[in-house]
Amino acid sequence: MKSLTDPSQALSSGLTKIRTEFHVPAGFPVDVMAAADAAARRVPNQHADRTDMPFVTLDPAASTDLDQAFSIEASGGDLLLHYAIADVAWFVEDRDAIDLEAWTRGETFYLPDGKAGLYPPVLAEGAASLLPNGPRPAVVFTVRVAEDGAVKLDGAERAIIRSRAKLAYDSVKASDVPAGFAEMARRMAMNEQRRGASRVDPPEQEVERLADGTFRLSFRPLLQSEQDNAALSLAANMAIADAMLAHKTGLFRVMSGPDASKVQRLRNAAQALGLSWPASTSLRDYQRTLDPADPKQAVLMLEIRRAGNGASYQPYQEGVVPWHEAMAATYAHATAPLRRLADRYVVRCALAIANGQPVPQVVTDAFTKLPKVMGRADSRASQINHAVIDLAEAVMLRGREGETFKAAVTDFVDHGVRVQLADIPVVATVKATGFRQGDSLTLRLASADPDQRSIVFEPV
Repeated sequence: MKSLTDPSQALSSGLTKIRTEFHVPAGFPVDVMAAADAAARRVPNQHADRTDMPFVTLDPAASTDLDQAFSIEASGGDLLLHYAIADVAWFVEDRDAIDLEAWTRGETFYLPDGKAGLYPPVLAEGAASLLPNGPRPAVVFTVRVAEDGAVKLDGAERAIIRSRAKLAYDSVKASDVPAGFAEMARRMAMNEQRRGASRVDPPEQEVERLADGTFRLSFRPLLQSEQDNAALSLAANMAIADAMLAHKTGLFRVMSGPDASKVQRLRNAAQALGLSWPASTSLRDYQRTLDPADPKQAVLMLEIRRAGNGASYQPYQEGVVPWHEAMAATYAHATAPLRRLADRYVVRCALAIANGQPVPQVVTDAFTKLPKVMGRADSRASQINHAVIDLAEAVMLRGREGETFKAAVTDFVDHGVRVQLADIPVVATVKATGFRQGDSLTLRLASADPDQRSIVFEPV
């Protein structure tokens, strides 16, 4: 972990510049706020009373836009996951001011000093959020998880729920979560292994704001509680995707894997890093053995993620099985409707299917338009994240020009190499030739310019 010393507030001013450059919305139009205020007062009248069910939420401690709550019960040898998803569609009507604004945004954009939400806070952090301070409307999906981790959507209903607790990743204890939580995560992991899923979770470079107002740049591996919680979303999303595919409708998350040339490049990288990758072991099997706590293995995990073709959205097409290579399954996004526009429509689709009703035409029409909208939003979010990291790196290194740093080569880029610094969480590109992946080198910092979000290293 590395805290940023920034007495001149270059990071704060740089974040303001990023918001302007990438047109990050500052607040909501007056008509959208007025519509949201009115929608927040809407009394649910199409929902079953499920306030007696012991739902809890599990998220980052500071989160207030809570999409999911869960309860688990045994059913013979199976586990039943009751997964409550915020009923955003109850508050947002097709073509109203809130809906039109959400279509221009696509998703919530996150920056260290605050987020630009998909929906106004009165909904996303209030009436629609599954906070424990009162009953909330939700769509409750019941997912049956077999002993081998196979999933099936048993049903879905609109319901009023009451969360018992707002749990946090960094402080949750085993006694806080419903019985069966760890077992469900184990079953889903076993199911992933049986399918041959190649999902990897390398540590991510991120900038976070601390309680005292300062910032920290770090590589942060996922906590076990995050991984276990992700298994619940995985179960629900896979079950919903299967149900949509069976009914020949839906919007799916798809991704193809790296081609043969990229796999060979990864094998070369592993060799350069001194990692053993048997010739008889596939990429899919090998990457499941990698440990993100080991720096060299973490570097290779990052390279594997970069080698994959990016995920995208795809509406149902007759005769086509939508496939997500990393999941090794048909997959959909349904569990974060407060943060992703597409999820609201997938939830509506799955709710109709589970209750034997026709999928609304407005939902089917949206599926053809959403891939372009979500692709644009995903690209924008990625650009914002990269700009924030570049800014933080420049702020952290400003004033250290002339110092030398140990680094390792992780990848090749045009006219140079990408490197990971050994002692601080910085990734940079260097104009240099004659190196192999995994090679160690010493760099001198030539310049660090927060205004341009640039750092320049030269090989010693």
